[in-house]
Amino acid sequence: MSESTATRLSVLKTYKNFVGGKFPRSESGRVYEVSDAKGRWLANVPQSSRKDARDAVVAARKAFGAWSGATAYNRGQILYRIAEMLEGRREQYALEVAEAEGSSKAKAAAQVDAAIDRWIWYAGWTDKIAQVAGGANPVAGPYFNLSTPEPTGVVAVLAPQESSLLGLVSVLAPVIATGNTAVVVTSQTRPLPALSLGEVLATSDVPGGTVNVLSGFTAEIAPTLAAHMDVNGIDLTGATASRELATELEVAAAENLKRVLRGGTDDWAVDPGLDRMKAFLETKTVWHPTGSLGAGGSSY
Repeated sequence: MSESTATRLSVLKTYKNFVGGKFPRSESGRVYEVSDAKGRWLANVPQSSRKDARDAVVAARKAFGAWSGATAYNRGQILYRIAEMLEGRREQYALEVAEAEGSSKAKAAAQVDAAIDRWIWYAGWTDKIAQVAGGANPVAGPYFNLSTPEPTGVVAVLAPQESSLLGLVSVLAPVIATGNTAVVVTSQTRPLPALSLGEVLATSDVPGGTVNVLSGFTAEIAPTLAAHMDVNGIDLTGATASRELATELEVAAAENLKRVLRGGTDDWAVDPGLDRMKAFLETKTVWHPTGSLGAGGSSY
């Protein structure tokens, strides 16, 4: 058979996790099938293990110093660059969202546009949130008392199960916008937009390890992250459909006093407000004596 008359087979995409700026398969070698809203096969994706979760935490901790130490303005520039790249792959994401959520192409495209706009919105807040969450406190004495927000650290993010891209962006962007690093557990049944987001992050200016993306079974991966002593916070949005699992994760998180954010929304398109950005911020308060410049003191 000549090449000109041969039937061409399409090249199926191999989806992988995104950990430490690289694309590893699950260390267990396991995969599971992902289907569209009509039950048709879409892809095989990694079924991540507890070892994968631990590796992702190590990568996130390693990246935390550089990411949290970057200026807020620089983080905003980097997040804006991600939005630019999402815009460039708009058609791909619209297709993945349409297949995952069973929506029309027009509705899926609107979801992608909303996700891009949401990302830009958080990018604009990176160098402004300190002015809202911090401030100068009045004290009865010759002191300045200043409160400033600082990132909590490594945050485990359980992505919404139903909203495959807009919901994902709505829970991930505020975590990294405020200087935290993240380990994301994708939607169990709709992971493809999240795994594709890893490809965008890999070619953006985000330092490797700042965001780590794992696909798999939420009930298998999440307990490891909730109990991990080097995870400082956990967003339980993707587990709230199961009261038993959410309670189990809260109990595990209490062992090292993790910050816990429980609950999402039925409509990710609504104005997100600032609550998610404030959820994983710590407040540092500094006292400084007032001085007189004329007497050789310092003014602060």
